[in-house]
Amino acid sequence: MKKIALFIFIVMTIVSCTQKESGQVAKNYVPETPELNSDVMTPEVLWSFGRLGGAQVSPDGSTVLYTVTYYNIEEDKSYRDIYTIPVAGGEAKNITNSAANEYNVIWRPDGKKIGYLSSASGSVQLWEMNPDGSDMQQVSEIDGGISGFKYAPDQSKVFYLKTVKLDDNIQDMFPDLPKANARLETDLMYRHWDTWHDYTYNHIFVADYSDGKVGAGKDIMEGERFDSPMKPFGGTEQIIWSPDSKTLAYVSKKKVGKEYSVSTNSDIYLYDLESGKTGNFTKGMMGYDQNPVYSPDGKFLAWESMERDGYESDKNRLFVADLETGEKKDYTADFDQNAQALSWSNDSKSIYFISDIHATDEIYKLDLTDNSIARLTDGVHNYQSAVPVGEQLLAQKVSMSQPAELYLVDPATGKDKALTTVNKGILDQLTMGKVEKRWMETTDGKQMAVWVIYPPHFDPNKKYPTLLYNQGGPQGTVSQFWSYRWNFQMMAANDYIVVAPNRRGLPGFGQEWNEQISKDYGGQNIKDLLTAIDEMAKEPFVDETKLGAVGASYGGYSVMYLAGNHDGRFSAFIAHDGIFNFEHMYTTTEEMWFVNFDYGGAYWDKDNAAAQRSYSFSPHKYVQNWDTPILIVQGEKDYRVPPEQGIAAFNAAVLRGVPAQMLYFPEENHWVLHPQNGILWQRVFFNWLDKWLK
Repeated sequence: MKKIALFIFIVMTIVSCTQKESGQVAKNYVPETPELNSDVMTPEVLWSFGRLGGAQVSPDGSTVLYTVTYYNIEEDKSYRDIYTIPVAGGEAKNITNSAANEYNVIWRPDGKKIGYLSSASGSVQLWEMNPDGSDMQQVSEIDGGISGFKYAPDQSKVFYLKTVKLDDNIQDMFPDLPKANARLETDLMYRHWDTWHDYTYNHIFVADYSDGKVGAGKDIMEGERFDSPMKPFGGTEQIIWSPDSKTLAYVSKKKVGKEYSVSTNSDIYLYDLESGKTGNFTKGMMGYDQNPVYSPDGKFLAWESMERDGYESDKNRLFVADLETGEKKDYTADFDQNAQALSWSNDSKSIYFISDIHATDEIYKLDLTDNSIARLTDGVHNYQSAVPVGEQLLAQKVSMSQPAELYLVDPATGKDKALTTVNKGILDQLTMGKVEKRWMETTDGKQMAVWVIYPPHFDPNKKYPTLLYNQGGPQGTVSQFWSYRWNFQMMAANDYIVVAPNRRGLPGFGQEWNEQISKDYGGQNIKDLLTAIDEMAKEPFVDETKLGAVGASYGGYSVMYLAGNHDGRFSAFIAHDGIFNFEHMYTTTEEMWFVNFDYGGAYWDKDNAAAQRSYSFSPHKYVQNWDTPILIVQGEKDYRVPPEQGIAAFNAAVLRGVPAQMLYFPEENHWVLHPQNGILWQRVFFNWLDKWLK
């Protein structure tokens, strides 16, 4: 349910599928561009795209470093390699083409080496190579391996990430029972996202670095039962060196158990290498504070900040601190949008950032000399990052019709040109459906942006079955994202019109629009969803007798709620990892801050009118109205919306005599990350829809 930026989803998908590899795989896998039998998307084609990530500009500004991951469907594995391409343009070069998967790829500050992590030696260690890929050398030998690193700007040290065991397991407590398989819990947060607490914590170690060797590391969080980076999605973006290499800024939520479960109050800590002392830089700032970035001159620290503790979808503010005076300032106080992916200009006078505006993600610039914010780009796309390179910006961009590629953006005009063409060979063979933005009037007289995606060879004289897409989050984004599961072009390629509304509770339309959904799950946002499908059903090319509703997470909840409250509109439903029973969800999910804020409190608090209204929207209370075929999809390792939610919904449908199927993934979490499971998901998805809508 947690709102997560799309680029994080892509990275976690890749990492999840590669971390299971121990050592080298049998062979590398950089496939030739396939020759397609058709110009429309198939699940196999979708999983053939190369997935770009980790872009970084060389210290001299001449070369871009990035990775591309390909999936071998037959082996059900991923393979990642490192590439470089000149900023001036030209041919991309695969500089590894190795049997091991490389990640956490960064330039050494002097530009003479590229550092990366690899498990080629049997455990994950820091390796280096020349910029052309030659002379690969292992430079660390850390017991148990590491999970991330960064060089100090002066190259005298590195920090690396490593798990440390601090809690007792059952064998520690009862050493005479070595074969006992049990847990003994006394507090919350014993499991998170898709993993049970394994008695270890992510810690930061600082080590000397010289002559291509990493020395013994010092745990700067020694003995602390806290994580940095934060679980489950945090990475090295949460830790940064100061430009003078004397300070480490890092993010942590220094709470445990129930206190951790009900709070979003993470802080930025500053660790002084000389004194060994740590201070809480954002003490008293009560929401999420994360992703710090120092200005190049070292005088300022910028970061993303939310104001309220316990609200994960609060406005993401852009804060900047003057490190000489200690003054902290919100530069987005009058900017009713989120700010993320912060990047300083080379002269330390401006900050570039990404913000969702009216269902696209654009590049903005904050000018610190006059406190002004300017929008730099405009189009049907999502920018995911933007960093200065000379007079231009290196930006990663996606859309509903194209996976991620790198572009060079002129900040003066907002125009861009493609730098990489990872997937051009496949895209040139495909016909994508038209993507159209419509504005519709809601039942309370407001304007709502709705994306409509048409089949690739759309014929306005035909009638098409049509799908209402229900977004998750609930404060997710229906912007120009590219997904490897909920892919709108994939749906359109199966001859469906897709209607994707930016209903109440989505970012990009101001904080009031975004926040309205909390404590009103069965209210205005459901009316917004129905407005979108009802308006489209008036079109002559929409078959109003063949409408389906699909969605995951909060979108899965929406589908289950609509199943009991749709007045005969729909002929088929698909709900993936959706909430079926609010009471059960409240006491089985892991991040209690989410249900506390969005439901308004516990179900046993009978005097809490807002909470009691929320629980009245639970789909299980409307099962007596279910009469439409429904497919339930559920991952067993989903601890956000626990698997019993999907099981209960499926069982209820069968007991009611409603045609139903359940697609259950024992090894998947809130997402579907493995290639063959992903293809299976697509096949079952469209088999179900075709059965009832065609």
